[in-house]
Amino acid sequence: MKSKIVLFFMIIVCFLLQTTIFHLFSIGSITPNLLLVLCVSMGLMRGRKSGMWTGFFSGLLIDLFYGSLFGFYALIYMYIGFFSGYAFRIYYDDDIKVPMFLTAAMDLLYGLAVYVLQFLLRGRVGLFTYVYRIIIPEIVYTVFLTVIVYKIFYHVNRRFMTPTRKESESIWVLK
Repeated sequence: MKSKIVLFFMIIVCFLLQTTIFHLFSIGSITPNLLLVLCVSMGLMRGRKSGMWTGFFSGLLIDLFYGSLFGFYALIYMYIGFFSGYAFRIYYDDDIKVPMFLTAAMDLLYGLAVYVLQFLLRGRVGLFTYVYRIIIPEIVYTVFLTVIVYKIFYHVNRRFMTPTRKESESIWVLK
C-alpha cells in the first residue's frame, strides 16, 4: 500500500512539473516528457504491471487536462509502461544506459503514435517535417532529462517502495 501511495504522489509531482515548470525550460517550444520517463522507469524497475498502471494514470491525467480525445494518452502511456516492463527481468535497474535507450525508443514510438493517430488521419502528411522538428528534439531533450531524473526515481524506488519479486529474490540469494 505504501508503494502505491508513493507512486501516486510521484505521478502527481511529475505531471505538475511537466505541465508548469518545464514550460519555462522549453527550447523551441519543445519540452521534455517527464511522465514518459516515469513510465519507463517504473516499468524497468518494478515490472510490466506497475509500468502499465503508472502509464495509464499518467496518461489519464494528460487526457483529463489537455487531451482532445479521452483515453488516447492513457492508452499510449499504458503501452509504454507495459513494453518497458519487459526489460525488468533482463536488465539491472541501476545502470543508466538501459533507461536512456528505452526512453529514446519509447519517445520515438510515442511521437509516431501521436503523429499517426492525430495528424495523419486528419490528412496532414508532413511526416519528415514532424520527425525533424518535433520528435527528434523531444527525444534528445527527454533522454537528457532521463540522465538527471532516473537516479531520483531509482532512489525513491529503493527507499520508499516495497521490494519487487526480483529484488526480494536477490536479497535471499545474498543471505
